[in-house]
Amino acid sequence: MRITALLAGAALALMVAGAPGAMAGEARVSFVAPERFTDASLNGRRSVDADAPALRELAAHIGRLAQGGLPAGQTLEVEVTDVDLTGQIEPWRIDNPDLRVVTGATWPRIALRYRLREGDRVIRSGEERLSDQAFDMRPGRIQSGDRLFSEKAMLDDWFQTRFRAG
Repeated sequence: MRITALLAGAALALMVAGAPGAMAGEARVSFVAPERFTDASLNGRRSVDADAPALRELAAHIGRLAQGGLPAGQTLEVEVTDVDLTGQIEPWRIDNPDLRVVTGATWPRIALRYRLREGDRVIRSGEERLSDQAFDMRPGRIQSGDRLFSEKAMLDDWFQTRFRAG
């Protein structure tokens, strides 16, 4: 009985100390002039606003990365300045004008500025132009069913490199 309680206590301590879910950072994501983004529409519209489904989904993904990967008290502020989704819409296709055609030459790109804050202090900042020319080599891309799989994987890599590795 005592050993069970001790093991349960040790397991709980390990979960709280090291589990990614134990992190509690936050993110604030904004989109600068989204109507001028290269290609941020999932449905073929030429112009989007900050409430476009793809942008909402990318903002939520960055929020999940911060929540699961930054310590409590840290805030990641991200200003997205351009989005070019994987593939391209070919509106001249009469049978399906919203079809997104993906080829090896239409990889995802995201331009952004970021500031990592701890309280009022900026502890890291930068401007990045993310792109993933090998997006079509990632395992699970087709099976995932996620229309933004490549963009999210690219953001995962960026977050891991900038905020978790060191």
